[in-house]
Amino acid sequence: MKITSITVSGIKLPLIRPFIVAYETYYDMPTLLVKVETDAGITGFGEATPDQHVTGETWESTYSMLVHHLAPLVIGEDPFAIERIHERMAETVYGSPSAKAAIDLACYDIMGKATGQPVYNLLGGRYHEVMPVPYVVSILEPSVMAEEAAQALKDGYSTIKIKVGTNPSMDVERIRAVRKAIGDGVQLRVDANQGWKNRALSVWVLEQVKDCNIDWIEQPVVADDITALAEIRRQIHIPVMIDEGVHGDREMRETIVKQAADKLNIKLMKAGGIYPALKLVAQAEMAGMECQVGSMVESAVATAAGAHLSAAKKTIISNELVGPLMFARDVAEFPYENKTIKLTDRPGLGLEVNEQAIAELTQMSTVINEK
Repeated sequence: MKITSITVSGIKLPLIRPFIVAYETYYDMPTLLVKVETDAGITGFGEATPDQHVTGETWESTYSMLVHHLAPLVIGEDPFAIERIHERMAETVYGSPSAKAAIDLACYDIMGKATGQPVYNLLGGRYHEVMPVPYVVSILEPSVMAEEAAQALKDGYSTIKIKVGTNPSMDVERIRAVRKAIGDGVQLRVDANQGWKNRALSVWVLEQVKDCNIDWIEQPVVADDITALAEIRRQIHIPVMIDEGVHGDREMRETIVKQAADKLNIKLMKAGGIYPALKLVAQAEMAGMECQVGSMVESAVATAAGAHLSAAKKTIISNELVGPLMFARDVAEFPYENKTIKLTDRPGLGLEVNEQAIAELTQMSTVINEK
């Protein structure tokens, strides 16, 4: 089997409400879908959802990278030769992980369809049958965040994750207000998205909320300062999760050596797809770290890929795969059931991708064919 054609489509998915994190406010989500066709008549779909604050890629640059470099590179390759494909992409382009993830995800979709297996069976089989999803609260006024979190519990969610990181003093109020609103028995996770910048400020905030029973604090300091994260972990008693600080093997090794985190948030767009993400899972397990699969707020396509990875690995104990719940319109139906992800046994990613919806949402598109 070989890849004969790749279509790259740049779309913008409308959000139900603005998504606000420490470094950006999103009113829609720019993403890129790739359709990979083979000479066996099997088609796979992948996705790149870049974030210039995290991976250094923009929507436009990722489109260009796919159209002019990565898609032409893999035309003629066997989608099952995933290590070779990643090696060729790495030799040709440094970085650009979300662009590489798009190719990777489509190859796994094809592999699953060609073998008649869901992707999780290609990754070790299903370990988690049902995966609860959290409710994610954007950065707002403390009282508004508290009200939204309380309503989420009434709607059936069992875990609340809140975004903070814009104002340390206000963040203390936000965390306290949400904890009071949801009660002591509900899981509460806090994500600063690098917003507290340094060790001293992070420790100050966390000391103020040490009685709020936080499950973990995620990425309080800037991504590159793994040393600061290690110091925070030694000074506080709240578990620490690293997110933006780990993209691949190099940062993972540093995190393990410095004992900088208790948990790792894996995102396919940071790692470069499922194949390199598997290496991070293995390293985390070796180091005794639990994992979460997060999201750049992706469509059903990349969300499904993350869900298959989550389902297959014991070490992945949580997920933040909530992108499809945040969109007013998506490109496929995603298998949520009672605030959980319940994957089917359909082959590949298990989706019926709506190509008409892609066409209607597309703002730029290119087809790369076999020469």
